[in-house]
Amino acid sequence: MSSCSEVSMVLVVSLFVTSLMAITASAGNFYQDFDITFGGERAKILTGGQLLTLSLDKFSGSGFKSKNEYLLGRIDMQIKLVSGNSAGTVTAYYLSSQGPTHDEIDFEFLGNLSGDPYTLHTNVFSQGKGNREQQFHLWFDPTKAFHTYSIVWNSQRIIFLVDNIPIRVFHNLETIGVPFPKNQPMRIYSSLWNADDWATRGGLVKTDWTQAPFTASYRNFQASTTSTNSLTEQSAWQTQGLDAAGRNRLRWVQQKFMIYNYCSDLKRFPQGLPAECRRSRF
Repeated sequence: MSSCSEVSMVLVVSLFVTSLMAITASAGNFYQDFDITFGGERAKILTGGQLLTLSLDKFSGSGFKSKNEYLLGRIDMQIKLVSGNSAGTVTAYYLSSQGPTHDEIDFEFLGNLSGDPYTLHTNVFSQGKGNREQQFHLWFDPTKAFHTYSIVWNSQRIIFLVDNIPIRVFHNLETIGVPFPKNQPMRIYSSLWNADDWATRGGLVKTDWTQAPFTASYRNFQASTTSTNSLTEQSAWQTQGLDAAGRNRLRWVQQKFMIYNYCSDLKRFPQGLPAECRRSRF
């Protein structure tokens, strides 16, 4: 073999090994991927890093954040929410950057009285501006088992998914002057905290501290981003949109389970709905 051929072979092998090392989309380890941010012993990493629990009592909630920042990608987390009478509690799971012009992509789970459904609250902040709330009831009991909550974030759109069913799409409409979060790296945050001044029925139902501690559980974290994927694996999330079946599932969720949509709140925007609301939801 000539020296040129040997060099070429080494380069090919090196690139192949580098690509293999870059693929980290398998389930993460909470010890390696996250730091506890507050709550002390109320936040626990268990089973060798495969399970994380957050607890809330009358004195404090608890939370964690990712060690890494992410700029575009797909984030998946399986969560089992606070069971029983969870009124007044909020379990937040979101991506966020820092500063007055921060970007943020939110899931928030608002607790309720036993037997009443959770409210899943979603929001998108870009350059410090939010006020893009959509809220849903879920079609299952999120306290009985783990369910997967996902964010697909590429340069064209943000897709919120529950068990891989799309519930919301926020499109990049920079062409009509709507800021879109695509330049600020964000960390993953989650917390369990008391918000009984607003979370359940506008604050009418307070937290029942006789039910404490309240506990939410997390497992099977996955992150797939430009920094964690090989060149051949980037395309799935980088160009992900909704096909006809996905649009039908989105329509089903929004027609059957959406309970609030800022794009329909004419009283809130008497001067006219935000620009993105005038475009197709799908």
